[in-house]
Amino acid sequence: MMTHTIEGAPAPHRTLGRGGPRVSPLGLGCMGMSQFYGPWDDGDSLRTIHHALDLGVNLLDTADMYGPYTNEELIGRAVRHRRDEVLIATKFGNVKGPDGRVVGVNGRPEYVRASCEGSLRRLGVDVIDVYCQHRVDPSVPVEETWGALAELVRAGKVRHLAISEASPGTVRRAHAVHPMAAVQTEYSLVSRDPEDGLLATLRALGIGFIAYAPLGRGLLTGRITVTDDLTDDDFRRTLPRFQPGNLARNARLVERIARLARERGVTPAQLALAWVLAQGDDVVPIPGAKNRARLAENVAATRLRLSAEDRALLDAAAPPGSAAGDRYPDMSGVGR
Repeated sequence: MMTHTIEGAPAPHRTLGRGGPRVSPLGLGCMGMSQFYGPWDDGDSLRTIHHALDLGVNLLDTADMYGPYTNEELIGRAVRHRRDEVLIATKFGNVKGPDGRVVGVNGRPEYVRASCEGSLRRLGVDVIDVYCQHRVDPSVPVEETWGALAELVRAGKVRHLAISEASPGTVRRAHAVHPMAAVQTEYSLVSRDPEDGLLATLRALGIGFIAYAPLGRGLLTGRITVTDDLTDDDFRRTLPRFQPGNLARNARLVERIARLARERGVTPAQLALAWVLAQGDDVVPIPGAKNRARLAENVAATRLRLSAEDRALLDAAAPPGSAAGDRYPDMSGVGR
């Protein structure tokens, strides 16, 4: 039975890939500070980012499509006087139309170069620490996209490269063009697709792993049990796992995790994050947080150590494939 509470020192820093950057065991996903998860406040977001740096979190994750563009500008304002304390990871490739909807994916070399210049300008920095291909463009060989990315590294505009939601085969092809620091994919107790070959491929190649949505887009906090818990403009209303029937089933799954958390004297979110952290010291989760209280709750999870029995209990509570509904309404754009 789980009986231990959070105590001791945070987990040590982790390395993204062979020779990659040293990062805090937990990063901060900044997407929700500018879009997607209901209302936000730039003032609260700036204070949250500064508090993250104060707590030793040094990896901030953003993308040009968040806002669009405004999230990078927010990050730029936040780190203007603290640049040496932070590693900025941003992404390119998802193209948005005038109404803010994603209209396609672009991996053409000229688009890569233009996107990098735009991100550098909005972030107000001379170099991007981790530049990530957000989605694979099926119309452009990944070797061409990564050839352009390699040029950006040689030009000193980017330090490290990453890719998001790519298949093991695509990862191998891109990594052969230029060494990859990390792959970013959704991973949590309710999203375990990376265990189907991707994590093994990354470890064989010496590539790190950034786990986005490690709390199942808020599902694993236990605070979302019915669709009406979400605001009308929350994009999770469009996701299969948050549709009424699926959400009811998923809430029952989360309650099993919550019971284990209560036995341990921690929150469900902390237990879920500790599970991701326990999957290997090459795994770095990046939960989102829009306020300092949620941030502090998440960071405390880095001091929670799980035993083999703890992990077995969590695996039994949420076995692979147990979540109801796909991650996205259209899964064709992931795992390419």
